[in-house]
Amino acid sequence: MNSGQWYVLLAAVLWGTTGTAQALAPAGVPPLAVGAVRLAIGGGVLLLWAWGRGRLADGRAWHRRPLLLGALAVAAYQPFFFGGVARTGVAVGTMVAIGSAPVIAGLWQWAVGGVRPSAHWLAATGCAVAGCSLLALSGGDVQVDMVGMLLALGAGGSYALFALMSKELLADHAPETVTAVVFSLGALLLLPLLFFVDISWLARPSGLMSALWLGLGATALAYLLYTRGLAQIPAATAVTLSLAEPLTASLLGIFLLGEVVSGVMLVGMGFILGGLGILAVEGK
Repeated sequence: MNSGQWYVLLAAVLWGTTGTAQALAPAGVPPLAVGAVRLAIGGGVLLLWAWGRGRLADGRAWHRRPLLLGALAVAAYQPFFFGGVARTGVAVGTMVAIGSAPVIAGLWQWAVGGVRPSAHWLAATGCAVAGCSLLALSGGDVQVDMVGMLLALGAGGSYALFALMSKELLADHAPETVTAVVFSLGALLLLPLLFFVDISWLARPSGLMSALWLGLGATALAYLLYTRGLAQIPAATAVTLSLAEPLTASLLGIFLLGEVVSGVMLVGMGFILGGLGILAVEGK
């Protein structure tokens, strides 16, 4: 496994802490408020960090199409994902959003960029998506809502679009610069939401700690690692590697939140590890 793949895997592990951080926040926090606050903190910190290190003034022009589409994808992911989860449940909503992203990214690269998916990628993606499906089914409380499914698919498409547009921008700019600019623009798009959602929970210690971790760890640091890895590997491979996120979330749920382990869950974890292993072999 090369360094780019390790960066993406570490980012996925950080993303996998999102559910646990939300679970430890005060009860009744609106999901959309969590998403808006998370992006505001993460985008602001990334912009300040890049500015302080002089990474914003690289003298290179920004291509508007990938920049605007990338920022729009970052902003759109939040309402799509949290709306889908609210309607169809955490298990199905998360699986559809995360599981559809690598498929959409692979098809996009094939249709638009002419990059034919490799046998390794197809096998790894199929294995990992099957594992995500088993993790979703292991939850027991599974409900299907067509609007919720469409919203979750929108989240998967948004994440795939972010990865693909970021890959284009990385041809001319450093990973840290791309992350800072795209996320700060995405945060600006969601900023008006903060005037319409309840953010009083930030005044409570558990709420503030949860928001800071989501913004700093699960967003700023995670996406810095992700874009650094994305600069070294194909976008479709990076999106598939990010399927380590539900594996991390499941493990944290077991060891920190006391969730019960089932045989189906263990098999699902095995499938995800198998898919990641296939990509690791390809990267050698």
